Amino acid sequence: MTKKSNSALPESAQANPEPVNINAQTIPAPTAAAPVTAVKPKNNTGFKVTVVALLFLAIITSAASLSLSIINYLSDNPSVTYNYSNGNDGNSLNFTEGSIAEVASRVAPGVISIITETRTTGWFGQTETSTSAGTGMIVSSDGYILTNKHVIDGARSIKVILDDGTTYDDVTIVGTDPLNDVAFLKITGAKDLPTVTLGDSKTISAGQPVIAIGNALGQYQNSITSGIISGTNRSITAYSSDLMSSENLKDMIQTDAAINAGNSGGPLVNAAGEVIGINTATSEDADGIGFAIPISSVKGMLKNIIENNSAARAYIGVSYVEITPEVVATYDLPVSAGAYLISNQGSAIIADGPAAKAGLKDKDIITKINGFTLGKNGSVSTIIGEYLPGDTVQLTILRDGEEHTINVTLGSYRTRE
Repeated sequence: MTKKSNSALPESAQANPEPVNINAQTIPAPTAAAPVTAVKPKNNTGFKVTVVALLFLAIITSAASLSLSIINYLSDNPSVTYNYSNGNDGNSLNFTEGSIAEVASRVAPGVISIITETRTTGWFGQTETSTSAGTGMIVSSDGYILTNKHVIDGARSIKVILDDGTTYDDVTIVGTDPLNDVAFLKITGAKDLPTVTLGDSKTISAGQPVIAIGNALGQYQNSITSGIISGTNRSITAYSSDLMSSENLKDMIQTDAAINAGNSGGPLVNAAGEVIGINTATSEDADGIGFAIPISSVKGMLKNIIENNSAARAYIGVSYVEITPEVVATYDLPVSAGAYLISNQGSAIIADGPAAKAGLKDKDIITKINGFTLGKNGSVSTIIGEYLPGDTVQLTILRDGEEHTINVTLGSYRTRE
């Protein structure tokens, strides 16, 4: 994915994010070697971060090609268990003596290792096969899985290994999030699988205790680390291991719980045993800085995939800048948080989009969505990510200094034409 500096995209912030590297470890088979660190891009804005991608086991072979396509998975009324929060706010709990082990043992059965195979052509025409390892989590008893998009990017085949060692080879990509590093997988024919519980990332707070679970270094399945949420609403830029592509990630959860290579796609868990984030990135230049995607941002797509066999993502149809002190000073805004509808590519309101039909205008400021405060509870993209296309949400906006409420019926995400 190409980096778009200082350009507005639908449902995305233009804030200058911190640069990141998608980094991987390379271990030439059959002997393990030390991690290979990607060359750091030259950038003077902030620290560099490494997306915790995959442990690459370089295996040079020549074999027949396998095909894997992204599809809308069709099934006959699958038995789905939505293990969302039971209504209580698990983010208010703290770990007690011995509770980390209890919570980890409860969550771990739903955390899986993902093994992918990719094939490339070498300089002399030879076929090179690489096997990579990441992490995922089972979210329904019939085998729907959440993970990072970069874990399965370019995969020719995908294998899933459960906590008890059970292996599934028939795994399909059923959708990817166009705005985030998230992928949805399905194990064909699975039933009665253990699942994780999805919590509410809108109510997290800095200082809250968490644990991270994942396939550390691609070989230590369901390793557990603990820490706290160090910050929220972070923006970063993720670079591929060869520094040839990048992706802007926003509204990330920052944590000091160790996130190692191979942990990508694993859960960040609160003291109630609920998943509040998808572990995605770590800092290359600092210790104890990792990042996770808020779980609330994927719930709408997940529900749409499971219930409607559709990977469409809901969106409002605006370009915006997340309001920061710098943005307040630049545009002389009357609020310290929210989404300022402005674009350097013409109107911030996409023609014929949901926002245009609802009457939003350039320079409106969105402060709340369905009562959730932007900034405190998440970004526009994260909060809208909980809903499906066709759902109606209420926006609280400021226009010319006056507060208004506008109902918007969400559409299916499309890029600006």
